[in-house]
Amino acid sequence: MTKDINLYIANPRGFCAGVDRAIQIVEIALEKYGAPVYVRHEIVHNKFVVEGLQQRGAIFVDELDEVPEDVPVVFSAHGVPKSVPEEARRRNMLYVDATCPLVSKVHREAAAHEKSGAEIIMIGHEGHAEVIGTMGQVARGRIRLVETLDDVAKLDLANSDNVAYITQTTLSLDDTADIIAALKVKFPNISDPKKEDICYATTNRQGAVKALAERAEAVLIIGAPNSSNSKRLVEVANRPGCKSMLIQRAADIDWNWLSSAVNVGISAGASAPEILVEEVIDAFRARYDVTLETIMTVEENVRFKLPAMLMKEN
Repeated sequence: MTKDINLYIANPRGFCAGVDRAIQIVEIALEKYGAPVYVRHEIVHNKFVVEGLQQRGAIFVDELDEVPEDVPVVFSAHGVPKSVPEEARRRNMLYVDATCPLVSKVHREAAAHEKSGAEIIMIGHEGHAEVIGTMGQVARGRIRLVETLDDVAKLDLANSDNVAYITQTTLSLDDTADIIAALKVKFPNISDPKKEDICYATTNRQGAVKALAERAEAVLIIGAPNSSNSKRLVEVANRPGCKSMLIQRAADIDWNWLSSAVNVGISAGASAPEILVEEVIDAFRARYDVTLETIMTVEENVRFKLPAMLMKEN
């Protein structure tokens, strides 16, 4: 007898406006300029998306010195240090910046704080592309990275009366709350971002996963292992005691891990395309009698404009 399973699908899930814009930029660049189009770093953190663009003629590289002089190059959605476009201009390269506008907002905040002479603290994960790009907006030594409460405790700033903090956009609101509170205790005059740095899509997807965790015994998050926002979704589901696992696609599902679950939640990180969600649902339908229910927590209608240079006729 086939087992009955209730699948709860988070909404919102998957692509955010910044990711959708970045992928469109590469696709339009390929149409406008022809292959190959080079991309510095993964345009977004998703293997399926990257491989699809590679098949169409995108070439992904780590640094600009791998890009020939006479081809266009796109900068990833995570943002780049300001030294990267400076180098591209020095070499007279045709480049398109696909940095998410919400990441660009944090870049502008960092530059403004540097101009004001503030000691800048960034809350984020060391080595993440977005953190590297944001910290690269200011002179070396002008910004400190904190990941934990211990990092806050160890901070020793030359001017503790003029301090400001900024945040990686893909973090968990719950995780950053304690760090922000500790910073405010240590530096009572610290300046907040004028508007929350953690992006709307990160917040919305975390809220949707919290709703899943209230209904499900297990939650699957579709996303890449190097995707910060996807890993935060796993943590959010785990926090109330619901077990959760990160998978890249249906083939990664551990069916033994799910053997006792009757109610299963499914969501996807901001870089995961909807086709991978459908693939996972189909995998469940091939094994079980599935009842499908969408859990809607908020409606998203954010859209970002594409760079003007891609809209102009050749």
